[in-house]
Amino acid sequence: MIKSVDSARRRFLQMSLATLALSVASPAFAAMPRIKGVRELSFHNLHTGERLHTRYWENGKYSRSAWEKINHILRDHYSGDVHVIDIRLLDLLYDLQKHLHNHDTIEVVSGYRSPATNLMLANLNDGVAQHSYHTKGMAIDLRLPGTPLPRIHSTALGMHRGGVGYYPDSQFVHIDVGPVRRW
Repeated sequence: MIKSVDSARRRFLQMSLATLALSVASPAFAAMPRIKGVRELSFHNLHTGERLHTRYWENGKYSRSAWEKINHILRDHYSGDVHVIDIRLLDLLYDLQKHLHNHDTIEVVSGYRSPATNLMLANLNDGVAQHSYHTKGMAIDLRLPGTPLPRIHSTALGMHRGGVGYYPDSQFVHIDVGPVRRW
């Protein structure tokens, strides 16, 4: 009887120490809940004509292959440069569509922009920021068919998850995962 109690205590202590070691070594992993489910996004790049529908997240894990496809479709359409898109932007797009009850294809006006492309556009247009979040893979200019631009704009503002710009004359809304701000 004493041996089985000691054995059970020893196993309990070993498991406790292993759990503690794992949480110290990787706090983000230890804190991450095991969430079941799927997150999908669909894009239509208006400049290249390309379309993509992909499952970028499933059962608590991001898909590297889906992320690479998204990086490609959101590339700089002027230069062809591909850049890593911030994963927080994908989650923001997913959550925005969920709030809008519209999971249709996101029309991409602009995704990633190389610094050279951004400088060229800034020289042509006062509305382009010199240090744009587009150059960091942290921004997208979009439309969502079936949802009016003012509703996209107000919903994105209400989420308080980054910058939100409204361009009614050019028919798009800008969202990014930089500091919360509006224009």
